[in-house]
Amino acid sequence: MYRYFFKRLFDVMLALIALPFWFIILVVIGPIIYFQDKGSIFYNAPRLGKDGKVFKMYKFRSMKMNSPDIRNEDGSTFNSEDDPRLTKIGKFIRKASLDETPQLLNIIKGDMSIIGPRPDLPEHRELYEGNEERKLEVRPGVSGYNQAYYRNTIPWKERIQHDIYYIDHLSLWLDIKIFCKTAVSVLKREDIYVAPSCGVEAGVTKDSVGVGM
Repeated sequence: MYRYFFKRLFDVMLALIALPFWFIILVVIGPIIYFQDKGSIFYNAPRLGKDGKVFKMYKFRSMKMNSPDIRNEDGSTFNSEDDPRLTKIGKFIRKASLDETPQLLNIIKGDMSIIGPRPDLPEHRELYEGNEERKLEVRPGVSGYNQAYYRNTIPWKERIQHDIYYIDHLSLWLDIKIFCKTAVSVLKREDIYVAPSCGVEAGVTKDSVGVGM
């Protein structure tokens, strides 16, 4: 019952409660993003949603305009504290996890949930193997099992298996634990960036600005 009704109800209620506070963040952060780099405040990132439907995931833009798209060896998006693509305000909002707050709008629209697997890039669907496509059984989340307990310290394929574990054990109690653990991790600013040992591959794409998971 929680999975099919109450989870969505709680998502909408909490997102609507948080929305006025997000507007304050928008009023403060938005102009700084624009004036530092004279570009869009938001980055609309195409992502895989429930049942494989592609949607636009909203983020505050943290990178300079026309930045190259750099990927890790496993195909996931690269991030680093010393990433030269980041603007000054971009480094701050990444560390404070404020860049993800526009996803409140995705929650209200029904694209995302507060807790769930973090959404992959559309092209990642072709890289799924075995049971990995199961992560598309539920709405993706602003935070999830991996973000709460590992953040960016483990490979993409391992994160997918944790997502499937979450789906198989989805409950109100698990969501509460993930939510609380995420809050602690964000406050401590732990494991924000991908470990250097992951390695990267670079490529430039037209819409690469602000790429990030």
